[in-house]
Amino acid sequence: MIEVRNISKSYKLTRQQRKEMGSDFKGNSVLAVDDVSFSCRPGRIFGLIGPNGAGKTSTLRMIGTMLKPSSGTILVNGFDTVKIPQSVKYSLGFLSGNTGLYNRLTAEEMVRYYADLHQMSDMDFIKSRDKIFSLLDMENFSGRRIGKLSTGMMQKVNIARTMIHEPEVVVFDEPTSGLDVMASRSIIRLIRECKNLGKTIIFSSHRLAEIKSLCDDLAIIHKGKLFFNGTYDEFESQQKMETLEDEFIRLVDEDRYV
Repeated sequence: MIEVRNISKSYKLTRQQRKEMGSDFKGNSVLAVDDVSFSCRPGRIFGLIGPNGAGKTSTLRMIGTMLKPSSGTILVNGFDTVKIPQSVKYSLGFLSGNTGLYNRLTAEEMVRYYADLHQMSDMDFIKSRDKIFSLLDMENFSGRRIGKLSTGMMQKVNIARTMIHEPEVVVFDEPTSGLDVMASRSIIRLIRECKNLGKTIIFSSHRLAEIKSLCDDLAIIHKGKLFFNGTYDEFESQQKMETLEDEFIRLVDEDRYV
């Protein structure tokens, strides 16, 4: 379970950054997330979409304890992300496009390293590794050094290390960005398996077809504010355009003139 309660996040700007904002900009900070609230429930996939700079990644990083909210609270499995971040980290898996993998390690050594950080027993590690490597089709390159792997293979390693400790809550931030169809399909299969296992999943993607096929719930964020928050069925029932893409563009374009 993820509960986001009235969170905001502002960033202080350097002198150079203020200059780059233009002559009309006043103040010393920007508000990236503005009074956002939503909840993600077990066994459901929650989609978070918005244009670049909308506040998606800041929101996800606050859930993952990498950033602290300027105001508001976030609970992950009942643990406050600011007051008890270590308990959050043990129950959370966080995946982003920034892999940060060690090129000299093999794929399996990289995944084992994260299992050791979570103090997994050998038996639990082997059981979890075999399941994840099978889902992601990793068996044929598990012994190869990461520096020799393709982009898609490295993203699979990134996902495997995220999931190895079998977290109850999983954050997927653009998991298929830049990947080919085959690599993306393996990742989508794993996300669906997480849902089948009753995990809490929040999923961000620029590929709106993935959002439509995967998500039970949806939130649209733009300029730091939520434009929609509800089930995907509710979104479809109120949309004015024929496709998710067109409705998303309509909402964003309308706000430019408000």
